[in-house]
Amino acid sequence: MDIWQQHWLFIVLFLAFGLFTVVFNTLTVRRLDQYPPAPRWPRVSVLVPARNEEDCIEACVTSLLAQDYPDFEVMVLDDHSSDRTGEILLNLTERYPHLRVLTGKPLPPGWLGKHWACHQLAEAATGELLLFTDADTRHKPHMLRHSVSALFAEHADLLTAFPREEVVTWGERLILPFIGFGIFTFLPIRLIQRLRWTTLAVTIGQFMLFRRQAYDAVGGYEAVRGEVLDDVRLGQRLIEAGFEWRLLDGTRDVVCRMYRGFWDAVDGFGKNLFAVFGYRILPYVLTFFVVGVAFLEPPLVLLARHWGWSQPPFPLLYACAAVITSLALWLLALRRFRFPIYLAWLYPVILTMFILIAARSLVQATTGTATWKDRVLERVSPRWL
Repeated sequence: MDIWQQHWLFIVLFLAFGLFTVVFNTLTVRRLDQYPPAPRWPRVSVLVPARNEEDCIEACVTSLLAQDYPDFEVMVLDDHSSDRTGEILLNLTERYPHLRVLTGKPLPPGWLGKHWACHQLAEAATGELLLFTDADTRHKPHMLRHSVSALFAEHADLLTAFPREEVVTWGERLILPFIGFGIFTFLPIRLIQRLRWTTLAVTIGQFMLFRRQAYDAVGGYEAVRGEVLDDVRLGQRLIEAGFEWRLLDGTRDVVCRMYRGFWDAVDGFGKNLFAVFGYRILPYVLTFFVVGVAFLEPPLVLLARHWGWSQPPFPLLYACAAVITSLALWLLALRRFRFPIYLAWLYPVILTMFILIAARSLVQATTGTATWKDRVLERVSPRWL
């Protein structure tokens, strides 16, 4: 077997492993609404940090206040918003007297903005369980009952769930589906939970339900006050401390429009991507290179062959198998995350967009030019390994 055949065999095997992982996750990752009712209903504090969220804060808060759970409180912290967020929250408190709205204190040195807001919310909370959720989420009335039931059934100390991400503009459609693809293709979730692989544990900041005892035991947000990936690090700290972490499917209970438009999505992912790899350059570059080659080379060479641009030295059967496998795993991932299925045919475009965002993330993190919510993020010192 020559080097080109080995190259294409590697691509096919790599994609086959990805397809196996997607199928494994599809069969083993349960939804929030698939558990029996909890043996009891402890008090839940629902905590929402809000900074310049005038477009979505009312829908979020009213959906949370409409929960059919017997004992809960909803608390929102206005984090120095410069838009109508504060005014909207004030109006909501007049309609819903049991809604608690906090005014954010000045940001201390060494803290990131959202982390400080969440810390203040947790300090004021009275619940046995703490649910952190974002202002751009909306929740079905049974969400709290389903999530607490799942927490008890899974014997979890932290329950996190991926919501159904809304994609409205084409910019969002060509970027956000990478979420479902990345999680379901490269992370065998139940295996990670069983073997307690801390480095592969992903926590979704849009939905994090903690037992208060576990949250306090690992230091809460104060322990990750300077970490860009606060959600991921909190989950990893819980696992390291011996607590139980679970990632479930929340697409039927929680809806989120994560970003609004192309550049909002680019900035949002750009601030996080390099941080996922611990600011290590070589693993970061190598990962996106391998993923790019595996998923983009097969359709490119088939296109070149079709148009007669070249006759690359590759087995045609391998290239066709690679494209079919890629389509299959994208279809399964998109279906589970409830993205539009037709986007599977655009997977080369989605991957190309994300690779470009990854390059931008590397540059911005190392030059200190990354921003989020009108705040400049601290420049990082990357490592090669």
